[in-house]
Amino acid sequence: MKRLVLALTLILSMFTGTVTIVSAFAETIKVGAILAVTGPASFLGGPEARTLEMLVDEANKSGGINGNEIELIIKDSGANPEKAISFAKQLIEEEKVLAVIGPSTSGETMKVKKIFEEGATPLLSCAAAEIIVNPVAKYVFKTPQKDSYAAQKIFQTMKDMGISKIAVLAGNTGFGKAGKDQLLKLAPTMGIEVVATEVYDKQSSDLSAVIAKIKANPDVQAVVNWSIVPAQAIVAKNMRQAGWDIPLFQSHGFGNIKYVESAGAAAEGIIFPAGRLLVADQLAADHPQKELLTKYIADYEGAFNEKASTFGGHAYDAFVILKAALEKAGPDKAKIRDEIEKLQNLPGTGGVFSFSAEDHNGLDIDSFEMITVKDGAFVPYQGM
Repeated sequence: MKRLVLALTLILSMFTGTVTIVSAFAETIKVGAILAVTGPASFLGGPEARTLEMLVDEANKSGGINGNEIELIIKDSGANPEKAISFAKQLIEEEKVLAVIGPSTSGETMKVKKIFEEGATPLLSCAAAEIIVNPVAKYVFKTPQKDSYAAQKIFQTMKDMGISKIAVLAGNTGFGKAGKDQLLKLAPTMGIEVVATEVYDKQSSDLSAVIAKIKANPDVQAVVNWSIVPAQAIVAKNMRQAGWDIPLFQSHGFGNIKYVESAGAAAEGIIFPAGRLLVADQLAADHPQKELLTKYIADYEGAFNEKASTFGGHAYDAFVILKAALEKAGPDKAKIRDEIEKLQNLPGTGGVFSFSAEDHNGLDIDSFEMITVKDGAFVPYQGM
């Protein structure tokens, strides 16, 4: 619902006899968000929600978008797809939002895609699975880098290390399945042989039996784990407990220092692809993302007293993309969609975005850096 704000100030000066009338008209720009603020994926949705609240507050203090105030409506799905479906319908049909940011997880996003297509409302997902945008859906976009690029970066690093035979582990989530599928599809094209594959329950608290099973295969030279918490830390711990000292690669979903803290010493040496937010302090001064990343990290950590993560960065990118489109399109959902698709060379935390009718992610493989854990911190991977 549009809200008309009329401000009329009448100032009379006894000394000059002048009358100044200041009149401002503005509409409220309603933006929705479906995020896992609580529940098992709160490590995603929490930073995303806090980032959006920070950015909306900052934008409104600077005059909003074209003089219009932004109203952010966050719905906490708790990573529950059924709740995400209900909130999607509510935001489109009742709240009449112009666009929605989220959901946090791939499974939720896949469940609500059709709703946004039918409701002709732009959706900017913060979830990673490539199937969200491949094939392209007219109104659906996403900000995290593609699974296929993550897999390619991992495989190229393996080849540089002389690794050719691997085991693939994946959680039974939408993200896990999508990543596993990409790994199995791309491995043969890059000279990598998958000699063992295991899918485990996302709620597992002990994966020692899974680790023992793949460890029994003498051909395995490295392990790739594609999952979300808590399994990322559990796999690392169980491998160390089993005395299995081979390289462990994680997906691009490992980009939160809390996972390192959870795994403890077992996190040391983990290798994974991620955006440059995790190594922003080591970028060249003239890098197109340097200023943006430095500011976001300082603002977020100053406001919330916790480390910035790539997950909050996904929401940051979604808001920056939406704001840029709204500035050109105004409050028209179809035009907003069109303007997102036209955006070129827009720096974000995940990379420099350039969208097209064929690409609703807007990032290329160079948006990834290979990162490793050294002394409990993230550093660029420099090779063996």
